[in-house]
Amino acid sequence: SMAFELPPLPYAYDALEPVISKETMTFHHDKHHAAYTAKLNEGVEADPKLAGKSIEEIMGMMSQLPPLVRNNGGGYWNHDFFWKIMAPKGSTQPSGKLKEAIDAYGGLDKLKEDFNGKGAGQFGSGWAWVIVDSSGKLKVTSTPNQDNPLMDDAKEPGTPVLGNDVWEHAYYLTYKNDRPGYLKAWWDVVNWDEAGRRYDAAVA
Repeated sequence: SMAFELPPLPYAYDALEPVISKETMTFHHDKHHAAYTAKLNEGVEADPKLAGKSIEEIMGMMSQLPPLVRNNGGGYWNHDFFWKIMAPKGSTQPSGKLKEAIDAYGGLDKLKEDFNGKGAGQFGSGWAWVIVDSSGKLKVTSTPNQDNPLMDDAKEPGTPVLGNDVWEHAYYLTYKNDRPGYLKAWWDVVNWDEAGRRYDAAVA
C-alpha cells in the first residue's frame, strides 16, 4: 500500500466555475496532483527514514531530502491545501480572530493587493501565501515551484492560512497569460471558514 493517497476533491469538478473551469480542475486534480502523489510515494519508498512520516513531518526535514521528495512532497501538500482553501461561491467574508488579524494587517483590500502582487510577481511557477509567522502576525509571501512555508529551509517560514497556485496549469485554459486576472477572480472562491479554522489552529 502506498504511503500517500490522492485525496478526493471536496466538491464537484465544476463547483468553482466560472472562476476555475471544470476542465482546469479535472486536469489539475486528476493529472497534476495525481502525478505529485505517485512521485512522492516513489521518493518515500526509496528512503527508509521517511517510513511512517506524515507529510507535515516530511516538510519539516526537507533540507535533508532530495529534489524528488521536495518537488513532489511540496506538490502533494500544496494541492491538498489548495482544494480545501476554496469552496463553491466561497464563504462570504473573513470573520472571528482571522478578521481581527486581517484588520491589524491593514484590512482585506490591502491583504488582497499584497497577495495578488506577490502572485503576479512570482517569476515562473510558484505559489502566493498568507501565513501566520512566528510572532503570530499575518504575512504575505511567495515561494518558487512547489516549495511552501512549512519547509524547514523556507526563506519566510510560517503556517499557511491561504495559498494560491500560480503555475500556468492552474489558470491557463481560462485566463491564458492573464495571471493578474486569475488572481483577482480567485477571491470569489476563497473558503474563509477554512482559512479561519487554520488561523485559529496556528495561533492556539
